Amino acid sequence: MTLDPKTAALYEEHAVAWTAAREGKNVDAALRLVERAGAAPAGPFLDVGAGPGYLTERLPEPVIGLEPVEAFLEILGKRVPGVTRIRGEAGSLPFRPATIGAALVTSVYVHVARRRLPMALAELHRALAADAPAELVMFGGDLDLEPTDGDPFGARRYSHWPEADLRRVLVGAGFTVEAWATTDHAAWPHYEISLRRALTLPDTVSPDMDVLVCGLNPSLYSAEVGVGFGRPGNRFWPAALAAGLVTADRDPRAALADHAVGMTDLVKRATPRADELTVDEYRQGLARVEWLCEWLRPRAVCFVGLGGWRAAVDRRAIPGWQPGDLGGSAVYVMPSTSGLNAHARLDDLTKHLRAVRERGPR
Repeated sequence: MTLDPKTAALYEEHAVAWTAAREGKNVDAALRLVERAGAAPAGPFLDVGAGPGYLTERLPEPVIGLEPVEAFLEILGKRVPGVTRIRGEAGSLPFRPATIGAALVTSVYVHVARRRLPMALAELHRALAADAPAELVMFGGDLDLEPTDGDPFGARRYSHWPEADLRRVLVGAGFTVEAWATTDHAAWPHYEISLRRALTLPDTVSPDMDVLVCGLNPSLYSAEVGVGFGRPGNRFWPAALAAGLVTADRDPRAALADHAVGMTDLVKRATPRADELTVDEYRQGLARVEWLCEWLRPRAVCFVGLGGWRAAVDRRAIPGWQPGDLGGSAVYVMPSTSGLNAHARLDDLTKHLRAVRERGPR
């Protein structure tokens, strides 16, 4: 479940009163989304956390309203007769990859624990077509799923974000931030964010990771199929399977859920070859990965490909465990698993990943 259960229960209880209180809020976000999507979006509009439909009705058909609260779904069906109603969670979107043309997200992610937001955003990235727009409304500040004083509908729990941290999470989730407005409200600042789904891979990360695998950057092929190291000639997944690091082939979500192995990239920009990246991109990417390690505290981070670590940290680094740490996580650097790297055999790559695995769970 993505929506905090206590908060969901309060919405079930106060659905009618909440609907009356919220009428007309965040309308600009819906209007921006329609304008940005253009006349021929790549798929239907999706209102994530549609609530009673006061924004859903402003989106053109075909439109889908996803909502976990049954009381809101009843109101939505009466208010927007043409909507496709789905009872579901933002953290597990029931759509095939790249089938949604535009997404409005204004009332769910504010109720998600901050360390769980990356995977909710990864689901949104998976469902959206490449280059599809999204409009997001989040709260500024520094709360992590805590109740706020004076809530007229009970002790709903909210997450508020420092702007810099939320920007890092959105970049890691594979989105380009096209516009960002901070508006003052009586209770707390609101972030109104225009996003676009980039041709890249989203981070698959959580606070429960043992290992964070960090590639150099996604290939165009991997970005298109939605799996890191996805090209058939890449040896990462065969080596990871042989090393016992994972048990499902080319499935980063299973790696995280079943084996506490997360995945990210040093640079999010997808390219045909890693040698197109710049030193500045590597250094900026390393700063983001360091923040990710400080935030989520994986036991170890494994950089797949020597080039990025050498460019950003130590030009004389050799494969193996590195001196020091990154954001509190032990660092292992190994050769590229690309099929273009003829110097690295599958057996050798397997030994490297086995060394990472054998460092042991928490």
